[in-house]
Amino acid sequence: MEDSWVNSAERIGADLHLEMSAAGGRRAALIRALRDAVRGGRLAPGTRLPPYRSLAADLGVARNTVADAYAELVAEGWLTARQGSGTRVAERAAPLDASARVPKKVPARARGPRHDLRQGTPDASSFPRAAWAASYRRALAQAPNDAFGPGDPAGRIELREALAEYLARARGVRTEPSRIVICSGFAHALRLLFHSDVSGPGHGRVLRGPLAVESYGLSFHRELLTAASVRTVPLPLDDDGARVDGLDRERAVLLTPAHQFPTGGPLHPSRRAAVVDWARARGGVVLEDDYDGEFRYDRKPVGAVQGLDPERVVHIGSVSKSLSPALRLGWMVLPERYVDATLEAKGEREAWASAPDQLALADFIVSGSYDRHVRRMRQRYRARRDRLVAALATQAPHIEVTGIAAGLHAVLRLPPGTERSVVRAATWQGIALDGLAEFRHPRATGEDAPDGLVVGYATPPEHAYAAAVEALCGVLPPE
Repeated sequence: MEDSWVNSAERIGADLHLEMSAAGGRRAALIRALRDAVRGGRLAPGTRLPPYRSLAADLGVARNTVADAYAELVAEGWLTARQGSGTRVAERAAPLDASARVPKKVPARARGPRHDLRQGTPDASSFPRAAWAASYRRALAQAPNDAFGPGDPAGRIELREALAEYLARARGVRTEPSRIVICSGFAHALRLLFHSDVSGPGHGRVLRGPLAVESYGLSFHRELLTAASVRTVPLPLDDDGARVDGLDRERAVLLTPAHQFPTGGPLHPSRRAAVVDWARARGGVVLEDDYDGEFRYDRKPVGAVQGLDPERVVHIGSVSKSLSPALRLGWMVLPERYVDATLEAKGEREAWASAPDQLALADFIVSGSYDRHVRRMRQRYRARRDRLVAALATQAPHIEVTGIAAGLHAVLRLPPGTERSVVRAATWQGIALDGLAEFRHPRATGEDAPDGLVVGYATPPEHAYAAAVEALCGVLPPE
């Protein structure tokens, strides 16, 4: 085979666009240029490269720079070097297919919606970066050495102490640090509570089904429970919340009592008392998903059901709505009889929630930064909800906003039979939102199934919110 030589600065420099002043130094720049040339097919397999001295002279670099670059690429497998044969491009270093090298235009829909009004996500641009960074720095500076060890499955004591005080003050929860278990969010809490892989005599799930659930809720949670072989029984909803008088032989019930998700109403006081009475009488337990209990806009937030009976209610919360779902931090406030079993389900070591993140959240709470952030976001989200209601009153007065003034989403009641077409029209206009039917339990019966939209008014950044509301109004059905 006739040798194919690469022996000029024109081929190495101009063709490969090698800039010897590139970041990382000349050696790194030469390695990148040669690697890219092989990867892109400009240096074909079997091509013989010039000797160190020749290439160094052409490029105006030290001979050792070229020698080191060649040696690095040989070690990586891009080049081969044999005595008497010189340095060549490795036969296995085949270039990418030409079609793979050409960037393909990404369809507009694949790049994401123009207006994101999906529920469940706080305004990511409002994350308190400076305050969080300050808490993180203080937490790291003050952290004991054991914070960087395997980790207590219950969670850092600093965070559990901070949560015990905060939840008592802000949510009316009655507990102590020893009854709080840190988790990575509500879904993780469900997995732990209905976990079925704990081995050993006498061990098993922390809780067992059947589990009563509200007839509207996240399908993801239902699927998670189904995967754990937990049967869910839907409870009808009305203006006073879940019909807990329908509870029968279920072992537990899962509720969103402060702000039913997604329909938006609170659980009536008489039903809060009734569900606790049921749990006492039947030996059952209430799972309280307090996903956005801090965000009530027309009055002081209603306290947690857990305060009525700490031994019959598992209170579950997280920072996914108040701060960010990216932090992956949540908590369970447990009746004493469930603590050990939950820790056993979690394992001997903390494998989910970062200890530095836990310490940072503890500082964030104790320093008052968490309260200040919640107050600020409460004002912002209230203003956004008010703007949505005002826009509808002007542009679509026949569309009713249902539920209480709370949380990060609103439900828009639509004329019968229009939900599917409105969601389809919104998709074509680049608006991402959810139809109410998506949240209905597949076995729900005995109640109306109204058409509606679940609009996440917290999701867009502030500068994009007005345009998102305007676009939403444009796809709503006429009166």
